[in-house]
Amino acid sequence: MVIITAGMIGVGKTTLTAKIADHLHTKAFFEPVGENPVLPLYYKDPKQYGFLLQIYFLNKRFSMIKQALSDDNNVLDRSIYEDALFTKENNAEGNISDTELDVYLKLLDNMMSDLNKLPKKAPDLMVYSETSFETILYRIKKRGRDYEQIDNNPELKDYYYKMWSAYQDWYQEYDASPKMKIDLDKYDLEDPQNAATVLGMIDERLAQIR
Repeated sequence: MVIITAGMIGVGKTTLTAKIADHLHTKAFFEPVGENPVLPLYYKDPKQYGFLLQIYFLNKRFSMIKQALSDDNNVLDRSIYEDALFTKENNAEGNISDTELDVYLKLLDNMMSDLNKLPKKAPDLMVYSETSFETILYRIKKRGRDYEQIDNNPELKDYYYKMWSAYQDWYQEYDASPKMKIDLDKYDLEDPQNAATVLGMIDERLAQIR
């Protein structure tokens, strides 16, 4: 089985990804954040680095999904399927021009066409994590990446809220694979009992798919 996790920053999907991979005894592919040289630059100057950041992520996520679909037994922390959500929001914010968006979308289409040539063409399940917006802000502050903090850049709060709202529409429209939603306010994964409950829910959904 190939599983992808989705959700905005701070929601807890990286923790969930690790728990799913451990539970299913498979490999986890994590989003390239810590080693991303463009991300801190983007937070300082999104208009200069918006397009470069999206191309960086697109390249990384394309490589990850190709490997995952070829191996056929992995869990991915965020994937190419939600990448355009960020690019379109950057375009709406004026960080990426219409021409850059057009170039990006055509490149994405070419990449998705290549995925269709693989024996496995899509994930088996997408697990979407959600929380309240207040929880998102709390967890972003708790993990302490300087460039993500609204105390350092108050405009980030509006950006985070727009992404939080956009993700809800994205989940409704997603149709690349079967999907499910996990409420990580209700099931805080720091509680082992909650984690066990969530993994049981995923097992049930996988059993339905199989």
